[in-house]
Amino acid sequence: MKKWLLGLSLSAFAVVMVACGDDDSANNTNEETQNQEDVATGDSEGASDQQMEMPEPDLEDVPDVVAEVNGQEINKDEFEQVYVPQFQQVAMKAQMAGEEVNQAQVKEQVADGLVSQELLRQEAENRGIETSDEEVDAVIDDLVEQNGLESRDELFAALEEQGLTEEEVRMQLSDGLSQDKLLDEEIGEIEVTEEELQSVYDDAVAEQEETGGEQELPPFEEVEDNLEANVREQKANEATRNYADELRENADVTINL
Repeated sequence: MKKWLLGLSLSAFAVVMVACGDDDSANNTNEETQNQEDVATGDSEGASDQQMEMPEPDLEDVPDVVAEVNGQEINKDEFEQVYVPQFQQVAMKAQMAGEEVNQAQVKEQVADGLVSQELLRQEAENRGIETSDEEVDAVIDDLVEQNGLESRDELFAALEEQGLTEEEVRMQLSDGLSQDKLLDEEIGEIEVTEEELQSVYDDAVAEQEETGGEQELPPFEEVEDNLEANVREQKANEATRNYADELRENADVTINL
């Protein structure tokens, strides 16, 4: 399953497209983990202060129709489902760096990601690429298991709290699977060489030495599998972004932000 299936929040599907253009997105997980560790070790005061100072997403200037893609509207509700979690990630990172969040830039990135997702959805539909109910059910069962839930009903109840009905969840999953099939046809298998992995590892070692990091990196052999997964994902993201850009060249796209 593609990475958009790994989290409980199905509204994050389109964030995948946004993350394709954000080279720093991988750092968010480490930062969130550190904050969780602070809470676990009793350092709740710092975490509480961060939460109190966290800026709020501003949606007042977002129009009812955020974008149009070949006549298909992307409305404010769709935009908000993606923008809010993406903004929270960016805001956390900016707060740790002592910087302010450029909400206009984040909005533009989210809108571009939604446009790209819609272009992929339309292309999959135009090609007659379909997803069966059985395939959707299999993904739902995977999500139930991955999130330690007891049943599909429990999953749907959790997602309903985020504003997503079961019908919307199934539709998003179906669209996502169809897009995956399209990308498999267009991009194919992503190749990663050992030379590429070694280069990434050497760069990480050099950067650690330059910044004076105290913790020594594990040997290459111990992290090779993780490196391969990360490099493969980066390549897939880049290929997806490039393909979406190709579709956009021949599309009628208007963004109203």
